[in-house]
Amino acid sequence: MTTVPALFRPLTIRDLEIPNRIWLAPMCQYSCFAGDGVPTDWHLVHLGARATGGFGLILTEAAAVAPEGRISAQDAGLWDDVQAGAWQRITDFVHTQGSAIGVQLAHAGRKASVYSPFADQSGSLPATDGGWTTVGPSPIAFDGFVPPAALSTDQIAEVVDAFAAAARRADAAGFDVVEIHAAHGYLLHQFLSPLSNERADAYGGDFDNRVRIVLEVVEAVRKVWPHSKPLFVRISATDWTEGGWDTADSGRLARLLGDRGVDLIDVSTGGNVHADIPVEPGYQVDFARSVHRDSGIATAAVGLITQPDQAEKIAGDDDISAVLLARAALREPAWPLRAAHELGVARQDAPYPDQYTRGAWR
Repeated sequence: MTTVPALFRPLTIRDLEIPNRIWLAPMCQYSCFAGDGVPTDWHLVHLGARATGGFGLILTEAAAVAPEGRISAQDAGLWDDVQAGAWQRITDFVHTQGSAIGVQLAHAGRKASVYSPFADQSGSLPATDGGWTTVGPSPIAFDGFVPPAALSTDQIAEVVDAFAAAARRADAAGFDVVEIHAAHGYLLHQFLSPLSNERADAYGGDFDNRVRIVLEVVEAVRKVWPHSKPLFVRISATDWTEGGWDTADSGRLARLLGDRGVDLIDVSTGGNVHADIPVEPGYQVDFARSVHRDSGIATAAVGLITQPDQAEKIAGDDDISAVLLARAALREPAWPLRAAHELGVARQDAPYPDQYTRGAWR
């Protein structure tokens, strides 16, 4: 080959060189079965397999910044040092494979305290089964869930501090990237959207007030997260519902995030309210393009990206820096190796671990 496919070109962000543009999207595993937020052998094998499979950047599932920020009792966390130590075992292994690894820091807000999807029941987890009081910007329930308690301004400050403390632990645990989760209807997205935020104080009402907590979290994290390491934010570019958060809001927020040291926007959509979403291959890619064009900040695209030629076309777009695979990566942990073969990358240039070269595509 004379030209390296766009998917396999390294990307440097701050001092981090990511070996390719094929990244693992954050996907909850609901597998901290002790209920302590500590990642287990499952997480090591799950994330490690994608590193041996050639993903350039591995993003973990949402790691809660506080116990009450978990979606379910089986969620991973990064609110204490025991969790950080367990994560370090995983980051160490991923680094041996030449991949970078990032942690997604999150708080589920009104979508917390629910049954794991592996349970026989669904919906809000009652106190008798270990549930807890959920919080949000306003006492508005997500469809079918228990209404949350509205956060006070002092409690909002505690949430901001919790994100910063988790970022410090992420650095100590060896993570290369922190991604702040402000998408999919979780707490920060709940503040952004007028569909879930009816506050009348400095954190509700107009755009500037609704984005305030996100900007405060970013500023607090950027202060403690090393300048040499990238900071990402995941957003839902639209609520897919009239009167909700929309694409113009997303471009405007992205500009503010870039001014505060965010390096890349991971662009998804939806999740805050039930909506009729026109799901099809690559259905969210245009939102990533729009955010980049409106803000100038780098973006990554996600959403039913499943085939190498499709992903290559997206990665070759000047408006998009990388693609994130989710369900396709669950089906095929070594998807990047197949992509290398189909796109004509020579075996010796593909991201094979030495132990797997005998199985290389020919």
